[in-house]
Amino acid sequence: MIYDFIIAGAGIVGLSTAYKLQNAFPDSAILVLEKENTVAAHQTGHNSGVIHSGIYYKPGSYKARNCLDGRHQMVAFCKENNIKHEICGKVIVATSEDEIPKLISIYKRGLENNIEDIRLIDEKELKEIEPFSAGVRAIHVPCAGIVDFPAVCAMLAQKLTDSGQQVRFSTQVHHIAHVNGCLSIQSDKERFKTRHFINCTGLHSDRVAQSAGLRPNLKIVPFRGEYYELTEDAQHKVKGLIYPLPNPEFPFLGVHFTKMARGGIECGPNAVFAFKREGYKKTSFDISDTIDTAGYPGFWKMAGKHWKMGLDEMYRSISKNGFLKNLQKLIPSINEGNLKESPSGVRAMALLPNGEILDDFYFETTDREIHVLNAPSPAATAGLAIGDEIVKKAKSSFAL
Repeated sequence: MIYDFIIAGAGIVGLSTAYKLQNAFPDSAILVLEKENTVAAHQTGHNSGVIHSGIYYKPGSYKARNCLDGRHQMVAFCKENNIKHEICGKVIVATSEDEIPKLISIYKRGLENNIEDIRLIDEKELKEIEPFSAGVRAIHVPCAGIVDFPAVCAMLAQKLTDSGQQVRFSTQVHHIAHVNGCLSIQSDKERFKTRHFINCTGLHSDRVAQSAGLRPNLKIVPFRGEYYELTEDAQHKVKGLIYPLPNPEFPFLGVHFTKMARGGIECGPNAVFAFKREGYKKTSFDISDTIDTAGYPGFWKMAGKHWKMGLDEMYRSISKNGFLKNLQKLIPSINEGNLKESPSGVRAMALLPNGEILDDFYFETTDREIHVLNAPSPAATAGLAIGDEIVKKAKSSFAL
């Protein structure tokens, strides 16, 4: 058969896209191809599980628009489908007086982004919200929350199959070609035909685009985020989400405390270069992935600019005490015995040839294809809104 849409990738973006296409074109035939044997196997299933508010992002950007819209859609979807979630709120903490100007700048950006009910609070109010935290001032973000993203993906997949669509696992896309007016999608199992193709493969999105003949002006570079969890006797020290001020030069939010939808408190992540695109362990190594990154000029330009921060992150990776010191800036009473290791995640970071980090969602389209080439955090929060964005692009680029 000839499908109307084939989507590669069964993470939150791929499944949200398929779900939104099903809603927009109910008579269409949709196939989702996933190389793993389950949904949410990589970035979606290895992140902190936070429903982000949208406070940080440049006003008018894809991130700002889609995070706000996606957050509201995500909460509504979870309520409708009985998926574990909680709007537990978040504090962004200035731990010293010299951080207050930066804190106020983030607060003003939140107002520009129409983040509801945010407030600048003093040390006393911070202690009322998070009694064990330390800081001179903070932003309270009551609309932030937590969710079980793999459960969201499982529900999206179920809704697709209940509607007669297909989700195929253990099937990896290798090549896309134009044949007789449609697209031929060659996988490691069989060949499929489709009128339109959408690439939502995250860590491998640039390679899938190249297999379709595109030459995207970026490279996906993997960064591992390593976590600890609080032991049971220390979990009472965190009520919701506690974040430091982010470094504006780097798209990571710093080591923080996260209440988890499935229970427990997560601490982290740091951000260290991974020698494998799916390198979840410190010992993970893939020669072709490493050569691919090492041969990219943008990587060395980025490393030259951020080498000091990179060393700091590596120190936190090899030193539990180094990791702990960052956590103690937010909660001084946490000690080494309160921490136990937790599974890591890997983030796909899109680097440009000049070494700049691409700091917004990014898509490339043809008359039959849409390639999602950068969908970092808050893509999980924004997933359903990104699905809407892709439907708009499909209607325009595919003339539907």
